[in-house]
Amino acid sequence: MEAKKRIVYLGTKPIGAHCLEYILDRREELDVEVIAVGTRERKEFAGSNAVADLAARHHIPLLEHPDAIPECDIIYSVQYDKILKQQHIDKASRIAVNLHLAPLPDYRGCNQFSFAIFNGAEVFGVTIHEIDTGVDSGDILFEDRFPIPGDIWVKELFDISVDRGKQLFESTLKDIIAGSYVKVPQASLTGERGLHLYSRKDIGWLKRIDLEEPASKTARRIRATYMPGFEPPYVLVGGSKLFLKAAED
Repeated sequence: MEAKKRIVYLGTKPIGAHCLEYILDRREELDVEVIAVGTRERKEFAGSNAVADLAARHHIPLLEHPDAIPECDIIYSVQYDKILKQQHIDKASRIAVNLHLAPLPDYRGCNQFSFAIFNGAEVFGVTIHEIDTGVDSGDILFEDRFPIPGDIWVKELFDISVDRGKQLFESTLKDIIAGSYVKVPQASLTGERGLHLYSRKDIGWLKRIDLEEPASKTARRIRATYMPGFEPPYVLVGGSKLFLKAAED
């Protein structure tokens, strides 16, 4: 009998907990074993420590650092915030994959929802891709792209993307485990889709409102960055930040 596939799971945020629980609830059916879990608490998100709670409940070792990733068949990352080095990726004998809550190669990196809104994107999506040593640059395995309305706010786009991400994860998990996928290099799509890469620090300048810019641009900036639980958009006055606050907050 073939041995169970060994999975190292790396995840944060509520969606990270959802996907881990989905695997654990079906581990007999899928013939897999989660042998280690990596996570980090995100205080901005309710229930952000649920990944660690799940690992403890199922007696799965928690990894302090990617250097501690053990030999396995598959590494699966869902909203994990550390870039894996080749030495980490090589621990997976089959593949290392990531669920990215944005379309690729259109929106790599962080805060993709905000920049898609600010850029006036008409299409968004979620993607499962192979992990390489770049930032969300590995081959695409599965994706779900969808139109977005022009007046959407970042919280709405985030919620839609989380729901679509869960669906994509669940509908393709068996194929990931079985190796039933076709790898599509992102380089073959950049001409058609474009390529943006944003870092964590870029959200800072996106939140800064310039009162001299067109009102339509300011409106996009606010819709793109006003997210409950996070620092809101602001105006600089005398070197101090004056934050915008929704009337109902």
